[in-house]
Amino acid sequence: MKRLSILMAVCFVDMLGLMLVAPLMPFYATRMHAPEWLVGPLISSFAVAQLVSSPIWGKLSDRYGRRPAMLIGLGASAFAYAIFGYATTLWMLFASRLVQGLGGGTTGVAQAYVADTMAPAERAKALGWISAATSAGVMIGPAIGSVARSFGTEVPGIVAAALMLVTVAFAWRWLPESRVAHTHTPSGHQVPVGRSVKRALWEIIEHPTAPAHRVIWIYVVGMLALNVVIGVLALYLKDVYQVTEQTIGYFFTIFGVVGVLMRVSLVGWFNARFGEVRTMQVGTVSLLLGLALMPLPAAVLPPAPALVLFIFFLVLVPVGTALLFPASTSLVSQRTARHELGLVMGAQQTFRGIMSIIGPVGATLAFDKLGHGIPFLCGAAIVSVAAVLVFREQRDVPVAATA
Repeated sequence: MKRLSILMAVCFVDMLGLMLVAPLMPFYATRMHAPEWLVGPLISSFAVAQLVSSPIWGKLSDRYGRRPAMLIGLGASAFAYAIFGYATTLWMLFASRLVQGLGGGTTGVAQAYVADTMAPAERAKALGWISAATSAGVMIGPAIGSVARSFGTEVPGIVAAALMLVTVAFAWRWLPESRVAHTHTPSGHQVPVGRSVKRALWEIIEHPTAPAHRVIWIYVVGMLALNVVIGVLALYLKDVYQVTEQTIGYFFTIFGVVGVLMRVSLVGWFNARFGEVRTMQVGTVSLLLGLALMPLPAAVLPPAPALVLFIFFLVLVPVGTALLFPASTSLVSQRTARHELGLVMGAQQTFRGIMSIIGPVGATLAFDKLGHGIPFLCGAAIVSVAAVLVFREQRDVPVAATA
């Protein structure tokens, strides 16, 4: 439990730094004369670097340890925030996002750390706590970023970089290694040679019906829908409800508050009572309803009551993701051989990264060309695909013998 608490602290500050600067990115880009359609590629450039680096970090962490991989990733993030703080051109913003993505590729490593240290039955709860820590960063980071912005355009980046450097020092001192080298499976057989990154990625595509792969695809489709929201939320609030740079952070704070409350109070209880599959089903329905209903208030109500109702529907999104993502990641870890936990978790994050590119780019194009509410409806249609997959998932699939 002590190691989990330390990892939670590291993940909290990591996300805090990211969310200090992320909501400001569209405003900084448009001030540098970037067209609105370019905001999506800017946001997605983070995911480009992350999808390339995630399986590599996972493979390296399986071989050399989780701790060094996480320390290097945190250091890269600190450098990225320094670039953001002093960015004067659009290409510097892109450089910042790319370096952030390289550092952010260790998300799968953190998940593998949890799988290393927790029993299978406890993983969904533990992953929920890790998600609660990151959601707390989502909750607090944007508000701090908005306050820091009032002291100058460079201040949010400087604050985020300083936080990352402190976290590197903290993790260096207090975060122990979790990976234990296994030479034999629990049944006594020799552990096979680990697959290459390329092979692991290809097998997820080639064999989508394998127990772990099915859940990865549910996770990935849900993540695509979430990234549609992330890609256009700031632009939507700016154009429809006249939200500014100084107030945008508070809407992301709402997102984070709900995520923290869900993960701290309900995610573990849901999984213990209903199991991972039923938890994923409830989360998918909540996510679907939130996305489908978010454009409705602006179409039928005056601005003030419309914004209140929009926030209510917005809350359904973090409720859904809080139930869907920890449960699905827990199932993936239970259905994966322990000597490949880092590799498979990293591969999952690679597909997540692809969705993080497609989602914001497609959403901002639809926002600009088709209408402000269309991206949310597209996101709802995407979640309906995840709903079909998750409601077909069997609740009694056996756990892999090596998990």
